[in-house]
Amino acid sequence: MQIFGTTKLLGVIGDPVKHSFSPLMHNAAIAELGTDYVYLAFPISANNLKTALDGFRAIDLKGFSITIPHKQSIMAHLEAIAPEAQMVGAVNTVWQTETGWQGTNTDVAGFIAPLKALDKDWSTVSPVILGNGGAARAVVVGCHQLGCPQIHVIGRNPEKLTTFAKSWQGTPLEQKLQTHLWGDLNRLIPTTKFLVNSTPVGMHPNIDASPVSAELMKLLSSDSIAYDLIYTPSPTQFLQLAQNQGATIFDGLEMLVQQGAIALEKWLAQPVPVATMRQALLEHLAQKTKA
Repeated sequence: MQIFGTTKLLGVIGDPVKHSFSPLMHNAAIAELGTDYVYLAFPISANNLKTALDGFRAIDLKGFSITIPHKQSIMAHLEAIAPEAQMVGAVNTVWQTETGWQGTNTDVAGFIAPLKALDKDWSTVSPVILGNGGAARAVVVGCHQLGCPQIHVIGRNPEKLTTFAKSWQGTPLEQKLQTHLWGDLNRLIPTTKFLVNSTPVGMHPNIDASPVSAELMKLLSSDSIAYDLIYTPSPTQFLQLAQNQGATIFDGLEMLVQQGAIALEKWLAQPVPVATMRQALLEHLAQKTKA
């Protein structure tokens, strides 16, 4: 990739952001397309968010991705927010317009992309989602879009679960969503055909951990789907246990790729090479594993 005086800027903001794989996959796609852009990582602290946005506007940055801790706080600084992002309560993709910054959430579409490829009647599937943090919100909206009749969310903290449930009041999800404490897992796992881990349990370097014990995972039916938003290691202990039961498994790599591809298409206003983005990540992760 060559950078010129005419090269236009894209990027990702977060704190921290040095761990992000987004520059790797986006620049791989940009290089293949031969378009005059570069995608950079910008470490922005919470108290510098407004200053950073003013600076981005001044240097004509075309768009950017958002990761922790800015996905919610960014919303106060946007001129317009897509309905999907409003429902999730978080924005992960922003682009510049003549009237100001606009934002959306591509995590939802990224999450459901591999699921939509399955020949499955989602109107008969009531998922069980482990965790009630920010990642779980995109999963909940994704399951709603798939057409799931009920959505069960599991958490450990009663107060946080109550807050989570109340946040959906007045939305189409209010009647679908049910929250449960972790102790209900032994009752819920046998009833579901779709188990999702939205917690960080099992992420590198804690690769031997799983949010569901081996004993509880034995309650999962063999025709189920297990989905872990974590993509390193692959597979996680959670997915290995589910696979041992005969379940179909998905990790978070495809979600990462698909949400990034949707964002890049919006910024560039053209189709992007999704396979190239995926391959760039796979090769990088393979090298890390060898190291």
